[in-house]
Amino acid sequence: MSTWITRLLALPRLPRCRPPSAPGRCLLAALGAALALSAGSAAQAQAERPAVPLYDNLGTHHYAISTSVPQAQRYFDQGLRLYYAFNHQEAIRAFEEAVRLDPDCAMCYWGIALAYGPNINAPMDASAGAAAHAAIQKALERKASPREQALIRALATRYAVPPPAERSALDAAYARAMREVVREYPEDQEAATLFAESLMDLSPWQYWSQDGQPRPDTPEMLAQLERVIAANPNHPGACHFFIHAVEATRPERAVPCAERLAGLMPGAGHLVHMPGHIYVRVGRYEDAIKANEHAVHADETFIRDQNPAFGVYLAGYYPHNYDFLAFAASMIGRSGQALAATRKMAELVPQPMLREPGMTFLQQHQTRQLQMLVRFGRWDEILKAPAPSQDLPHARALWHYAHGRALAARGDLPGAEADLAPLRATTQDPQMDALRLEFNTSGAILKIAAEVLAGQIAARKADFPRAIGHLREAAHLEDRLVYGEPPEWTVPVREELGLVLLAAERSEEAEQAFREDLKRFPENGWSLHGLALALQAQDRTAEADAVLERFRKVWAGADMQLAEAAR
Repeated sequence: MSTWITRLLALPRLPRCRPPSAPGRCLLAALGAALALSAGSAAQAQAERPAVPLYDNLGTHHYAISTSVPQAQRYFDQGLRLYYAFNHQEAIRAFEEAVRLDPDCAMCYWGIALAYGPNINAPMDASAGAAAHAAIQKALERKASPREQALIRALATRYAVPPPAERSALDAAYARAMREVVREYPEDQEAATLFAESLMDLSPWQYWSQDGQPRPDTPEMLAQLERVIAANPNHPGACHFFIHAVEATRPERAVPCAERLAGLMPGAGHLVHMPGHIYVRVGRYEDAIKANEHAVHADETFIRDQNPAFGVYLAGYYPHNYDFLAFAASMIGRSGQALAATRKMAELVPQPMLREPGMTFLQQHQTRQLQMLVRFGRWDEILKAPAPSQDLPHARALWHYAHGRALAARGDLPGAEADLAPLRATTQDPQMDALRLEFNTSGAILKIAAEVLAGQIAARKADFPRAIGHLREAAHLEDRLVYGEPPEWTVPVREELGLVLLAAERSEEAEQAFREDLKRFPENGWSLHGLALALQAQDRTAEADAVLERFRKVWAGADMQLAEAAR
């Protein structure tokens, strides 16, 4: 989710939807606005919001600071909790209320500066840099305990005026300064947690190599987070960051955090959602669905009650819940849930936004539903879907992919090849390798689409060597994608490769394909079903029955049956 949030931050702030309405409608109105709100208008919009509440559903996490005003301490704690929940705009509101209540509170200004800073999903824009610098200067001017002074001085190294275009030196300086704070105050859990986050910010989402080896800062980052969690298993920030730190390569390590996290702050939608990052990686898709359903409810309650200004949270974190819900539901055959979630995603971004400068990556969100329709074999719906316009090249190319899949499934192979041709042509366009989605380029995704479509056309012709070659290449390209959750290529390629290998009567190779997929997507119902078929084809009945039992368990809530049911 990081790259497209970066693009959103580059845009002027958008107007709020007034009066409060259904969350989706409010976001639609905000996203469809003119993208030209002045700083003064933004301040006015902020002033029109309800007074900053003290929420009763954000848990009890507490960090004692120097203040003689108990209410300021409460708002500071709320700001820190919201910061850990990645609701940075609302965290700033809480810290600002703490400052209003106690203008001499150095750590309250520190909180404002912290929340304006970069994070793993979003860098800083110029206005945030100026605001952060101003806040930390006020913190430096006020009295604080030695521990607080150490935190404030460390954060001061992160900001400069004017803010540089390239932040890496400042971010590295902050990480070094936080390392010293932790050495001086090793029992301070907030210092250790924020030090770990500062290391994460040096290479967001890039904590492991593609072969699963840790990057240089990863061992130290993990050591700090694990130390905090060992001392305080209910630390919301440490658990949140730990999930992100290990989800790509060592997800099982964060299962205990995932199981605790939602209950720690049930009103913080993003934290309620976060266990889903681990659940999908360890094959607990139903739990991932529940986590994201609850996250949607929490976020929509927040949007309804607080009518927040449009920003990263509404544009990024809220729709992300639906994206995750769709993927998790798709893996266990819940087509109704998956398709409803992708429809909601498409509704949240109106067509005009797709053409705004820097926003073309949103075409991927518009095509999630097409990918899910392919997933569930909804060929009639695909054939009725209109083609996106030529000025939406990624969306149009994926429409050709889906349309070609539908025609191939209907036996119209010349028609499918007519869709493959423009899809192939688009993959050769250098612009598609520059058009970034969330984690990968459009070109990387479209090359997979072209190989899969070519493979399916060849399979329909019973040209299995050619079909298998295309699908193996697609799997190779899929393996090279940058990690992101949910995956930007929605249907695991090895599912399709395994079925084609079965059709070619190469059951041992099919078994290998399905087993490889299950390493990447544990308990994926589609590959469990395929693996059972492959084992049956080899007369390995007992093994097939054991796999079928696993399949029936994960498929118990499905609203569809697979076409070639094992029996």
